[in-house]
Amino acid sequence: MSAPAVDVSTEAPAPAVPMAAPVPAAPSFAAPSAAASPSASLYVGELDPTVTEAMLFEIFNMIGPVASIRVCRDAVTRRSLGYAYVNYLNAADGERALEQLNYSLIKNRACRIMWSQRDPALRKTGQGNIFIKNLDDQIDNKALHDTFAAFGNVLSCKVATDDQGRSKGYGFVHYETAEAADNAIKSVNGMLLNDKKVYVGHHISRKERQSKIDEMKSQFTNLYVKNIAFDVGDEEFEQLFKEHGAVTSCVIQKDEEGRSKGFGFVNYESHEEAQTAVDNLHDLDLHGQKLFVSRAQKKVEREAELRRSYEQAKMEKLSKYQGVNLYIKNLEDDVDDEKLRAEFEPFGTITSCKVMRDEKGTSKGFGFVCYASPDEATKAVAEMNNKMNGSKPLYVSLAQRRDVRRQQLESQIAQRNQIRMQQAATAGMPGGGYGGYMNGPMYYPPGPGYPPQGRGMMQPGMMPPRPRYPPGNGQVAGMPMAAPYGQPPQGYMPYPGGRPGPRPGRGGSPPIGGNSPLPRGQAPAANGPPRGPGGPAQARPAGPGAPPAARAAPPAGSAPRANAGTPAAGPKIDTATLLNASPMEQKQMLGEVIYMRIAATQPELAGKITGMLLEMDNTELMHLLETEDAMNLKVTEALAVLRDYTKE
Repeated sequence: MSAPAVDVSTEAPAPAVPMAAPVPAAPSFAAPSAAASPSASLYVGELDPTVTEAMLFEIFNMIGPVASIRVCRDAVTRRSLGYAYVNYLNAADGERALEQLNYSLIKNRACRIMWSQRDPALRKTGQGNIFIKNLDDQIDNKALHDTFAAFGNVLSCKVATDDQGRSKGYGFVHYETAEAADNAIKSVNGMLLNDKKVYVGHHISRKERQSKIDEMKSQFTNLYVKNIAFDVGDEEFEQLFKEHGAVTSCVIQKDEEGRSKGFGFVNYESHEEAQTAVDNLHDLDLHGQKLFVSRAQKKVEREAELRRSYEQAKMEKLSKYQGVNLYIKNLEDDVDDEKLRAEFEPFGTITSCKVMRDEKGTSKGFGFVCYASPDEATKAVAEMNNKMNGSKPLYVSLAQRRDVRRQQLESQIAQRNQIRMQQAATAGMPGGGYGGYMNGPMYYPPGPGYPPQGRGMMQPGMMPPRPRYPPGNGQVAGMPMAAPYGQPPQGYMPYPGGRPGPRPGRGGSPPIGGNSPLPRGQAPAANGPPRGPGGPAQARPAGPGAPPAARAAPPAGSAPRANAGTPAAGPKIDTATLLNASPMEQKQMLGEVIYMRIAATQPELAGKITGMLLEMDNTELMHLLETEDAMNLKVTEALAVLRDYTKE
């Protein structure tokens, strides 16, 4: 968009200072000093939440060699915060990137680039920062930048937008010096931009604005009056308020037919008179109705106060039931309110009991029981949790708000994935966690001999990876033969969730358990006796990169082995092995089997759903594996939680 025309209108209150024309399309940016930006670091804002480090690398690496890129994310949800930092090897490349890429479109959103200022004190001084309001809707970041670049070096420029990307009618321009800001205010304030008169002034921090608003509130002169009887006339209304001071204006709001709406406004000359009127006339009986008299408020302020009072009442209600309200699930379909009350009544006085039902009146399988005291609720949780009710074990816990429960679940998932990554790193695997649901990695650009672009993902603090395979197709001793990019190399099989992993006994790395690799063609003894080169091991289904002999049909009379990537085979677990394992190993064994079960119907979400189900006790997980209906029910609940989460 070209810069908006600045019209020197005769309606402007002050004489206009003509702006430089034409506005340069490519403004110059001063290179940062060594003290201000020693690492040539750029801040890139206004990014789409789906923009990744790899996307930014493709864009910024065209300017010059990039040292590192980091997209800032939420610590718990790993969602993008909408901004990133790009570090170049020298300041000249950073300056060219600022000139050429500022306000360019990334995923249909204009990015905003500026030098990274690491000192928060300098960022918060506000020196050189101006505020512009009453902007035309067609003015975007670049048009605003081009307009104000004529008055000095612009460090940052932004038009405020809503969730749909539409302008809110105001913006900010940050100059390098206060003199440039003063010059812009003198030249543009009160002038026309796209036929709209704009206001330009120094930016005032929210804290200072709030202090001024509080001062104005304490010195109010305008009153709001409601509950006015419809037979009260203007003269009677004004005379009532004149008894308490000098009234400058007094009006009762009326409709189109001239009938009173029951409310009005009164303005006094001084705050003391207005305060006296509030003290004496509030709750005064006038023609059978009690007047409501208070300080007049703007609609936004009134809505904010109503919202705060609602949240306060909500929190008081929640604190009232804190520690006494129980959440019960895994209820049988025939359990109603009376049966649930009879089941929990022995532990104390129940104030309310409810089984939740759908629109058709069918039980949803869960409900709530509220006790009179926390001690009774605690006793009920201790006695009734995991108690069999019909064919299902009850789950009983203290009731929580949905947002609190989701936050705890996200935190637990993040902690568990962190533990899995640490275990996988110790075992020498490239990653951990089901389905790749893990914390976002740091991106480092691939160099000569590195994996192809998009694979250069590293955790912070790690050294850049060495080449996994040598150039060409020649095989080195102890390494599998290289395969074309996008095709798994020989000896590798898919891992649950899509990550490559070495196939045991094929010359790859040892498995997680730490067992040493077996001779070629021999499978581990955990699933049966060793198989020779001509045994059933050759009949195992292989990936597309395996030789034709590996994809041959199994010999007659031999039972084909289920493919690890085919969950329809219905994997089962050895109970004896499970009981002899440690709790952590039990959880891992159960998770692998549950993942394969879920992947048959939900291949893309199997990893996330498995992680959610692993929050349950091992006995409940065994129950899910033994009961198909229970497993389907839990998967349905997990899908509902994920849908609610993605909607927010």
